[in-house]
Amino acid sequence: MYAQKGKLFLLSIATFAVLVVLTLSVYAITNNEADGIDNNINNNIDGENVDIDNSIENNISGDEKSDIDNEVNNNIDVSVDVNISNDISNNEDGNGNGEENGNGENGEDENGNGNGNGNDDDNGENGNGNDNGETPDTVWGVDSASVTDEAMLECVTDNYGDPEVWGRYLGDNEGVSYGITDEEMDLLQENDIQTLVIWNHTTDVTGYDHGESEANEAIEMAQEMGIPEDVALFINVEPIYPVDSAFILGWHDALMDSEYESGIYGIFDPDEEVYNAFEAAADENDDLLDEMYVWTSSPNVGITSEEDAPAYDPDYPEGSLLAGWQYGLDDEICNIDTNVFDGNVLDAVW
Repeated sequence: MYAQKGKLFLLSIATFAVLVVLTLSVYAITNNEADGIDNNINNNIDGENVDIDNSIENNISGDEKSDIDNEVNNNIDVSVDVNISNDISNNEDGNGNGEENGNGENGEDENGNGNGNGNDDDNGENGNGNDNGETPDTVWGVDSASVTDEAMLECVTDNYGDPEVWGRYLGDNEGVSYGITDEEMDLLQENDIQTLVIWNHTTDVTGYDHGESEANEAIEMAQEMGIPEDVALFINVEPIYPVDSAFILGWHDALMDSEYESGIYGIFDPDEEVYNAFEAAADENDDLLDEMYVWTSSPNVGITSEEDAPAYDPDYPEGSLLAGWQYGLDDEICNIDTNVFDGNVLDAVW
């Protein structure tokens, strides 16, 4: 009995947990001159159960340049559990320039489990900085019925500019267009060009069931091509095609039930059938105005370079979700059309 108690006592000592909690408190600095902050934390831990909480908060108010350097190093040699949390926040309210460096390292040499290895870096600015993540109002781009290879891309960049969006077709349409290939998709992605997806496999754009059927074919092919969700599929409506509101509603409904978004291309001049068909469809389902991307080719002002692109002034149904303006048709050098795409469409290309 006593021997068993002695063993239990020794076992309790052996499993005794050493709890280490390290916290670096808040730094609050207010200065109207140049600020320089250098925070270094080095934790060298040898124990059993270790909880490490490193927290740095720099609140800076000033009119000059602020240099902030936060560095956290955790060197840990433990035998059981490790929980690490590094939380670094730099909040700047100033009119000058802020330069911030944050470095958090966790080096662990353990015989047990390492649980929770978190690093949070939050930089909040209330000054005169620029947000590079803002969506541009417009971007320049092209579309083409031809295969996009290195020679084609070089032709466009040498003669016209650097497109940010390139419209291409799903599947071959004999005598009309070549469908985009895996190689093309890779080439465009490698050159930071996003792809706008077009479906042009019908010349009769009438009837709700037909609209659904065409959309389902487009969805299936997009899935086979590995096109990601939330990309818009644009039905191509040429001015010689018959078109009605029922087809537009069928196309839209099928796409909204899928992982893709709904889009339509055509000459959206108020005198054109597609314009009136779209407005009639929107009268039946006003969600179209918010959900269906409209890519218009009206007015046609002719092919230009990126530098000479016209001011953004397309024709389109009032209140609709504008995707862009194909302002120039049938270039004879590179076989492209030129576009100014709306910032809206950047959510629906890839």
